[in-house]
Amino acid sequence: MMKIPAYDMTGIHNEIKKQVSETMERVIDKNWFIQGEEVNSFEKEYAEFTGTNEAIGVSNGLDALNLSLVSLEIPKGSEVIIPGNTFIATALAASYADLKVVLVDPDIDTYTIDSKKIENAITDKTKAIMPVHLYGRACEMDAIMEIAKKYGLYVIEDNAQAQGATYKGRQTGTFGDAAATSFYPGKNIGAFGDGGGITTNNDELAKKIRMYQNYGSEQKYYHEYKGFNARLDEIQAAILRIKLPLLKKWNNERKEIAQIYGANINNSKIILPQYYEGNVWHQYVIRTEQRDELQKYLSDNGISTVIHYPIPIHKQKAYSELSHYSLPVTEELCNTVLSLPIYPYIGEEKLNYIIDVLNRY
Repeated sequence: MMKIPAYDMTGIHNEIKKQVSETMERVIDKNWFIQGEEVNSFEKEYAEFTGTNEAIGVSNGLDALNLSLVSLEIPKGSEVIIPGNTFIATALAASYADLKVVLVDPDIDTYTIDSKKIENAITDKTKAIMPVHLYGRACEMDAIMEIAKKYGLYVIEDNAQAQGATYKGRQTGTFGDAAATSFYPGKNIGAFGDGGGITTNNDELAKKIRMYQNYGSEQKYYHEYKGFNARLDEIQAAILRIKLPLLKKWNNERKEIAQIYGANINNSKIILPQYYEGNVWHQYVIRTEQRDELQKYLSDNGISTVIHYPIPIHKQKAYSELSHYSLPVTEELCNTVLSLPIYPYIGEEKLNYIIDVLNRY
């Protein structure tokens, strides 16, 4: 019986191991570990990759979201619309900025926020929409940007799971006033620890974000804002610089795996995700009414899987104030979704084994 982890970075790390060793030696020899050449270079390279004017390296994805909201100076107590089905960091960022979280159900087929339901959630207190490009698939950004323009709302994209994804040929993370991303190790491009980034085409906003992430300071010991310590360090930036030129290749490998799954998994008990050309497949998320049984069956056959996510935000103890929400699609997804292994270098043998085991369920 094979043993297949839900995620395995061994192949990626083997590919870059020599470069990493050389790069670490370079960084250590410089004896400069915060706000140096590596961060500056990575920011320029990531901005060029995304096609945005500015990219700011920060400490993690949650801080990227929070810094974006704080730097926009949205009045405290204002409402921010987010999808019901997302990682809790999206909600936490709004809470940290003293904003009220408003949840909207996702589309059952795309798993992303249902743009047709957004307008019904808008009130005179609404100031922003935070669409999440979940599992690597872009939200319906045309509709979302149209709604934002109609009501004068900010748009902050949560691009943590979709580096390199596109919507109608345009990269995610380039539509809104700002976009936050995460370089957590398991992302499509991940650091060797925590890391994050913000992209924007607003130069003034970028300047403000840079100050907020560095104690509210542009010049050392002179502080314009009550800021944060939320900087990307030189070591993580150096690792990301090695990985960035390989991201497109790795994303294409994920797309190929998704196509193989889609063409060969044939089981009436399993609902497969829609194939979308711009998807970079951070996760390959199937659905089944027998989710827990299927997960155990796969585990018994050596295949590890993950549930993204088992408990929705409005059912979390931390957000008991949102427990009144009725979000049937969100709750159905939380009860039925299961993420299959999908990562570069997984190999044909393992894929065939996973497919065979699923088809025999």
